[in-house]
Amino acid sequence: MRTWLNVIVLSFSYVVIIWFNGLMDGWNAQARHDMINWEISHGQFWQEAYDPYDPFTIEDSHDKIPAGIDWNEIAPILITQATIYPDGRMQSVMMKGIDPDQSILEMPTSDLKADIEELPAIIGTRMATNNKLEIGDYITVRWRDANGTFDATEAQIVGIFKTNIPTLDFAQLWVPLDRLQAMLQMEDEASIIVAGNFKIGESTYEGWVFKDQASLLSEIEEIVKSKKVGASIMYIILLLLALLAIFDTQVLSVFRRQKEIGTYIALGMTRAEVVSLFTIEGAMHAIFATGVAAIYGIPLLAWQANKGYALTPGTDKYGLAIAERIFPEYSLYLIIGTVLIILIAATIVSYLPSRKIARMRPTDALKGKIQ
Repeated sequence: MRTWLNVIVLSFSYVVIIWFNGLMDGWNAQARHDMINWEISHGQFWQEAYDPYDPFTIEDSHDKIPAGIDWNEIAPILITQATIYPDGRMQSVMMKGIDPDQSILEMPTSDLKADIEELPAIIGTRMATNNKLEIGDYITVRWRDANGTFDATEAQIVGIFKTNIPTLDFAQLWVPLDRLQAMLQMEDEASIIVAGNFKIGESTYEGWVFKDQASLLSEIEEIVKSKKVGASIMYIILLLLALLAIFDTQVLSVFRRQKEIGTYIALGMTRAEVVSLFTIEGAMHAIFATGVAAIYGIPLLAWQANKGYALTPGTDKYGLAIAERIFPEYSLYLIIGTVLIILIAATIVSYLPSRKIARMRPTDALKGKIQ
């Protein structure tokens, strides 16, 4: 019964640690994939005054698109603050102009080619839900141009897209780039330029700062790392429970098997060999637990990787690049690393009580006396 208790707790530790880390790795992989395909591609050029976390920089963060860049390899975006009035309500938004013909990002910008008199606009599903907007609805848009003059026009929602990237959705209004440039009196200007290949990032342009994929993805990776650190408390508690059970089992085993230990030594085994024997017996719990964990863990984790883990409603409002359903990823490094860590810990805990054997005298051990 003690053996099965140790094995069950250890196997549960295996499965939980691998599952949660796989879930975090799956989130990280999905977020990276979505951000690369929808927002950053192979990197971005930022106008030197642009700071996405400081709205006061928006008015000044625009400049001429550098000459000599192949427009088939970039997706310029012009950003300005605006106010919309859906059904008489007021909502502050970021109005962003993008080329309807761009093919760098997965955004359905082709909808902006709509041949209408009003300003065509596309929005995300969250923006549409929060403002009760549907395709075909009209809204009044007010903005301020480069000279500080306020102006307004009617816009029509020509498309609604679904994305996991909140920075493309929440309070975001997407319009044709050329129309927005004319409205703001900023001909041939942009705030950021999305690069369609890595070679573009090797060039330098005055007034523009290049941000590579690593820097643009660092925020989501730091969030995932912090989540893993927080979850490590649960791992430690589970592991300590299992290791405590192994420790108690080894102490009891050494106490009850003193005559057996004395017999081993009397027959010629060295104390180090007897200590190794008991240590290996304790470590076998971890090896046995690996097999038990594989019996129920492999089907469970495989099913989870196939079906995904559905998040609670409202998670998409956290402002993070996170899908409604996360599909865990279990790497070979994660599985082997978890098994080795638990095996080493179980071996160390098994060795500690076994050291008492080295201080036993064979005659006293054969008599069952405790040293």
